[in-house]
Amino acid sequence: MTEVLFYHLERGRLEDVLPGLLEKTLARGWKAVVRTSSAARVEKLDAELWTYRDESFLPHGAAGDGADQPVWLTAGDDIPNKAELLFLVDGAAAEAGALGGFTRCVTIFDGRDEDALGDARRFWKAVRDAGHDATYWKQSPEGRWEKQG
Repeated sequence: MTEVLFYHLERGRLEDVLPGLLEKTLARGWKAVVRTSSAARVEKLDAELWTYRDESFLPHGAAGDGADQPVWLTAGDDIPNKAELLFLVDGAAAEAGALGGFTRCVTIFDGRDEDALGDARRFWKAVRDAGHDATYWKQSPEGRWEKQG
């Protein structure tokens, strides 16, 4: 059974919250795959992870880079780094029944986008129907993540 976390963005942007979540992932000694919706988005996230903070570094790779990096960015289903954690961002999808190879799956969706909300609701139902544990996290007015369900 995989733990699936739903992160509902209301105040921040993905580029603001993803690096912190990836830092926590690496601090646990886990590897991650970040699946996004397009190759162009992979390139943008790749650039963001190099420059998001002057005093920090997130080791990562994408198509054409070393596949053994602890964070792998992709627009496909590839998992060359044997990741324990799958991040689904920008509307990227996964089959709930195919999550069993991961310890955790984190889906981050924009709560200001009705289509993204609908997709998250459908994925929540599929995850629960597949027998996975699901939790819902929402940003507080201060921008912190608070468990809602």
